[in-house]
Amino acid sequence: MIVDLINEFPTMEILKNELLNKYTHTAIGGPADWLVFPHSIEEVHKIVDFAHENELLLTVLGNSSNLLIKDGGIRGIVLMMTKLVGIRHDADSLTVLAGTLTIDTSEYAYQQGLTGFEWAAGIPGSIGGAVYMNAGAYNGETNDILASVDVITRNGKYKTYTKEEAKLNYRDSVMQHTHDVIIAASFQLQKGDKTIIRATMDDFNQRRRDKQPLELPSAGSTFKRPTGYYAGKLIMDAGLQGYRVGGAEVSKKHAGFVVNIDHATASDFLQVIKHVQAVVYEKDKVKLEPEVRIMGSD
Repeated sequence: MIVDLINEFPTMEILKNELLNKYTHTAIGGPADWLVFPHSIEEVHKIVDFAHENELLLTVLGNSSNLLIKDGGIRGIVLMMTKLVGIRHDADSLTVLAGTLTIDTSEYAYQQGLTGFEWAAGIPGSIGGAVYMNAGAYNGETNDILASVDVITRNGKYKTYTKEEAKLNYRDSVMQHTHDVIIAASFQLQKGDKTIIRATMDDFNQRRRDKQPLELPSAGSTFKRPTGYYAGKLIMDAGLQGYRVGGAEVSKKHAGFVVNIDHATASDFLQVIKHVQAVVYEKDKVKLEPEVRIMGSD
């Protein structure tokens, strides 16, 4: 079926054949057939319904911080949630729209004197992505504070998951299996001392600046943490820091990151990932599983 989304939805923000490398934290990614920026839940609903009724591929992206999009791009509709933003505060709870940055949400919680979101102070993703991946750092994670998740199912129904129904585990959630579109999440926090909250956030941010290659494009931690090990240490001990294919390199600052040092392609990144997996398995018999989400066409 040939469609023209701009004609179908003339009031929405829609781009055709838009390169996704403009939006990813790796600065990598081919074109989206249609890139849609919804500004409201109603707009999300209209696009989900349209994709379902017309049997079009629909891909949902947030801030694209833990993501590698292949050089061929993504077919169909890409729903970029970064303009679906907003936070509602009620006593000790926050309800946050999916495109809102985790950093902004952590800062908002601090301003309200609420504790529980400090671990997210420097995480560059969106709330939808944080719930979808159960993002976490410094002994905190999304599941610790999640109360509920609002979604639109792929057949256009509104649904709310309780914390238990959302089934957040290590870098996993039920939404990864149902493919529901996350539109908002609610979090239960606690009253805290703003001085302590600020100091904790500042400490976490300083640790990130000291240890992580934040000055270079990357998708964050490349590999999940293997049981009983740390991916970065395994890679470092295997002598792989500085290993490079094209413009992609295992970071010399933190071995757990693959960084874009010179106009890397997705193919460069994937070759580095494959080599690291092979060398670490040969040396330590540990299978490294990518934490970064890989999607799109070659």
